[in-house]
Amino acid sequence: MGEGISRERRVGAESVMTITVLLADDHVLFRQGLALLVREQRGWEIVGEAGDGAEAVALAQARRPQIAVLDVEMPGVNGIEAARRIRQVSPETRVVALSMYGDAYYQQQMFAAGASAYVLKSEAIADLVDAIQVALRGERFISPAVIQHGAPIPARSAELDKRVLSDREIEVLRLLTEGRRTREIAEGLDISVKTVETYRGRIMLKLGIDNLAELVKFAIRAGITSTEL
Repeated sequence: MGEGISRERRVGAESVMTITVLLADDHVLFRQGLALLVREQRGWEIVGEAGDGAEAVALAQARRPQIAVLDVEMPGVNGIEAARRIRQVSPETRVVALSMYGDAYYQQQMFAAGASAYVLKSEAIADLVDAIQVALRGERFISPAVIQHGAPIPARSAELDKRVLSDREIEVLRLLTEGRRTREIAEGLDISVKTVETYRGRIMLKLGIDNLAELVKFAIRAGITSTEL
């Protein structure tokens, strides 16, 4: 059989189906902990470890794992973009997303990128095995803690969100959150009022935010504008 397909191997009189797994997380100790968990599972095999999204995509293309476990927030190419690229270069690979953040926006982004599962890092050890098994069946898995909200889940990542914005969108956002009127922004940037409104709508859509107050909070967390407003 080719790479990426379950392989049977003989253990005594039994045949064990091998599940190939790629791990990608920029936190080495956390990734090592996941690796220990994977190796404890009978028949599971780690075929690659990556510290960023670009490396994960390259390994997925070369080794065609059945499962790619991706941290959502990684340097350079983040987990959302890595998932999208992996599904292009290795369509048979199922993606399991790992995240500190329970916000529905990230779940939507990961599933839209082709992920099969969304696991909270706080629940990773308990949920990862279940998530991989569900993903292999072609079904969707979300950490129960996300659904139940039984434990506090960190706020969204400003750094991760900021990366989806272009330089011009960040500039418009900064001016908006500093209280500039649409016409002022248009004149200052030498663009039309309609273009400013288009940027504002695009920013809100990308961030999953629908009001100015939340935009201001995001801009402060992301260091786009000063807290002294």
